[in-house]
Amino acid sequence: MNNLPKADLPLPAPRSSQPAVLAEEIIERLTYRIGKDAQVAKPHDWLTATILVIRDRIIDKWMASTKQVYKTNAKRVYYLSLEFLIGRLMRDAINNMGLMSEIRDALTSLGVDLDVIAGLEPDAALGNGGLGRLAACFMESMATVDIPAYGYGIRYMHGLFRQQMADGWQVELPETWLAHGNPWEFERRESSYEIGFGGAVETVGGYDETPRYVWKPAERVIAMAYDTPVVGWRAKRVNTLRLWTAQPIDPILLDAFNAGDHIGALRESNKAETLARVLYPADATPAGQELRLRQEFFFCSASLQDILRRHLQQYEDFTSLPDKVSIQLNDTHPAVSIAELMRLLIDVHNLDFEQAWDITWRTFSYTNHTLLPEALESWPVPLFERLLPRHMQLIYAINAKVLIDARKTKTMNDAEIRSISLIDETGDRRVRMGNLAFTGSHSINGVSALHTELMKETVFADLHKLYPTRINNKTNGITPRRWLMQCNQGLTSLLRETIGDGFMDDAEALKALDAHADNADFQARFAAVKRANKQVLSNLVAQRMGIRLDPSAMFDIQIKRIHEYKRQLLNIIEAVALYDQIRSRPELDWVPRVKLFAGKAAPSYHNAKLIIKLANDVARVINNDPAVRGLLKVVFIPNYNVSLAEIMVPAADLSEQISTAGMEASGTGNMKFALNGALTIGTLDGANVEMRDHVGADNIVIFGMTADEVAKVRSETPNPRATIENSRELSQALAAIASGVFSPDDRNRFAGLVDGIYTHDWFMVAADFDSYTRAQREVDAIWSEPERWYSKTIRNTARMGWFSSDRSIRQYAKEIWRAG
Repeated sequence: MNNLPKADLPLPAPRSSQPAVLAEEIIERLTYRIGKDAQVAKPHDWLTATILVIRDRIIDKWMASTKQVYKTNAKRVYYLSLEFLIGRLMRDAINNMGLMSEIRDALTSLGVDLDVIAGLEPDAALGNGGLGRLAACFMESMATVDIPAYGYGIRYMHGLFRQQMADGWQVELPETWLAHGNPWEFERRESSYEIGFGGAVETVGGYDETPRYVWKPAERVIAMAYDTPVVGWRAKRVNTLRLWTAQPIDPILLDAFNAGDHIGALRESNKAETLARVLYPADATPAGQELRLRQEFFFCSASLQDILRRHLQQYEDFTSLPDKVSIQLNDTHPAVSIAELMRLLIDVHNLDFEQAWDITWRTFSYTNHTLLPEALESWPVPLFERLLPRHMQLIYAINAKVLIDARKTKTMNDAEIRSISLIDETGDRRVRMGNLAFTGSHSINGVSALHTELMKETVFADLHKLYPTRINNKTNGITPRRWLMQCNQGLTSLLRETIGDGFMDDAEALKALDAHADNADFQARFAAVKRANKQVLSNLVAQRMGIRLDPSAMFDIQIKRIHEYKRQLLNIIEAVALYDQIRSRPELDWVPRVKLFAGKAAPSYHNAKLIIKLANDVARVINNDPAVRGLLKVVFIPNYNVSLAEIMVPAADLSEQISTAGMEASGTGNMKFALNGALTIGTLDGANVEMRDHVGADNIVIFGMTADEVAKVRSETPNPRATIENSRELSQALAAIASGVFSPDDRNRFAGLVDGIYTHDWFMVAADFDSYTRAQREVDAIWSEPERWYSKTIRNTARMGWFSSDRSIRQYAKEIWRAG
């Protein structure tokens, strides 16, 4: 209680933001922090110096935000996520601090181009896709709407792999974003915690005492914190992203080194550093599974020790923890936190089981992001018991409580009770982390209305029966600061001229744009902005890939993780069918179209990597066929990341959101595209359903089966072969792919992909193909009437304000966290 920050200390005088002052400060940082004279400074030196000037201004706000929380005893939110796909930070920070024009002018006066140096900032690839990008958006929005919050994750040395192409195949290379340091972060040596693995549990206490359990790990590492400030819009609040790195207790075994075993002497260092080296190590092997579980426990244990330490620094005991702390689990990866909090409360802080359980489930809440059973993590019981023996004991104890309570209700049969168990007894016994997250949380939310209802009916049906009030919906959102104001400055300027600045503080004020959707002059200006964005993307494709694109063609874009349920394969097959039609019917008035793909496949996901190869093989044939006359091009852009998305999203005319209905939890790419004036073609899946409701059914192109129809077809053992044979275009396209038309060097390369469609079509590629092609021709018809096209796309921008992550966070704060 004596270590509280002194909330009444005076803050430094506000710093001047005049360009001349900023320029002087940049020179000062360049000289004294980097050790360079302006005459010899390189672009990366100017980048670092500029970041340091911005960072110093953020620190003033950061300290004030922290002191204010201590002074008011405000409730804190802790967001635990294995991924934070934050991307580049400089533009984000400059924009939210309201210094964009001043910094640009300051650098210009020094002969430096802001855009050039901003492009040199490493892209922090600490996430795989939508899950990690959502976490980054939520962190920015929590600061924006004034919610005191910490994000907790891992400071991956390499993050998600860097993707290159070798003859059209994905090749994974390490991402080295930390190679030259990170000027945004602060090392926190005082925030270091021991993390244990393995060992045994000893019972302490005689027969007449309440037994205590002492876990004695066989291995220990140190978790050390690195803090990055996260500044909200207009710098109202600055929160903290705390990332953990692992260090050995003994960095070098001197006895081994002196004995000549120079490599073995570093084994403890290497073992510790492995924990924070790579995001999502391949888990196809037992060693990979163990490393993944070690990573998850490592960051969860460090985060919880930090949370409890901070709470005791301010409050007397843990009875107030649920009132002062809310811990949000971003998917199942941090679910082991529930067992770890129980261990800390019982074994370290001497609470009994019932007290600890009451505090735990009232403190935690859990966001589910998937209905795919394989994505709801589970771990082999022998692995879990060997690596975390005390936690396995506690999971058995929690399970006993849950199952006994379920039996007492007398409303659940044996099958339902087996379903809710934390231990899956079918086949190899496994710990169900989704069930642990559900039972250990007071709130379980889906991320779109459809996804939430499907949770109740499918993966968590029996747990929902036992706890009928816990599941709720919180539809995802995106931060308009990054996904409109920063990535699409041309459109932002046009919006400010047309409807004023209100949308910059409240995205729903974009509704005022509706009144201009049919105005010919505004449509022309809107189209000019889109054309300019398409030219930027065309320049990038030409520079990186040597492919020339026509910005007047329709840019049809699908960018997301490569997965069979996201159905990039459906898009590619339709491109092959369209290619055939253009050659067969050259007299028709075809709409010029560029199909652009980007995304990464998990290294061990064979079919996803094969889909990337197919896209590149199809592109090679179509792009080089003079019979197409440039009417169709296919491009797969390597190494998709946040920075590439910031170029592709504003350039899209058509947004492909074509997942198999019932399989995409929400999606956020769909929101980004629509906000930036793209028309969506999609299934009624995830947040597409709510997007249709908000933008209007006339302003989105929907095709394919619904989730209920997909479930019905799957239950009836469908015959995809008959469906394929009844579709001339589909059967011809599949025959061309399977026979090696696009892979003359290996004519059987794609036979397996095609055979999967013929034999089971689990992802409904054949079932939805004809509906998809009809929808694409409807898109062509709309494109052929520019006034109609821009009327629809302008209304998409106007009506997407509800999908701001600010709205999402306000709902979390009011309905789950009771914070703010």
